[in-house]
Amino acid sequence: MGKQTIISVSREFGSCGHRIAERLAKNLELKLYDRNMLDEIAQTKKIKVEYLEKFEERPRNLILSRRVGNYSNSMEEIVADMQFEYLREKAESGESFVVVGRCAETVLKGYDGLISIFVVGDKDKKLSRVEEKYKLNEAEALLKMRRHDKKRKQYHNRHSDFKWGDSRNYDICINSSKLGWERTEELLENYIRKRMK
Repeated sequence: MGKQTIISVSREFGSCGHRIAERLAKNLELKLYDRNMLDEIAQTKKIKVEYLEKFEERPRNLILSRRVGNYSNSMEEIVADMQFEYLREKAESGESFVVVGRCAETVLKGYDGLISIFVVGDKDKKLSRVEEKYKLNEAEALLKMRRHDKKRKQYHNRHSDFKWGDSRNYDICINSSKLGWERTEELLENYIRKRMK
């Protein structure tokens, strides 16, 4: 691959955005960064990964956190900053990769090779996927979807200069329910390959 390509995939819970990102990474022969980046960060910082996982992609606890200038005692913010720094280092090295969430479309927006995607889905299709995947009834699945999306929205809006899911700030916003996740991935892959040329 010639020029650097960074694919940022943000998604609604249940939209198959993560699955689409995995397939894009595989088909384009790119490294995928998601929760797995915590393993490398933990190893480098000599911290147990389980400790970092508790604070990953979570909004800060306003009652227990305090910020003075650029310094914060919020573990949620410290873990977020570690991940942002990790992504910047990977981008600065010239590596091409796919990243899921982590405000990558904001953190890496200065890179020419960045392609930002937001995946949404129809409520009934997302609900059905969540029920099946997690073996939940409809009410439990709906609650899980709302909780995850609320958390993602708060996290994103805290660390970004635009609102989560605002189509004006992504290269592509796509509803995976219309074509199914596999054909949605094919469509996105075709777009990305054209952009990579």
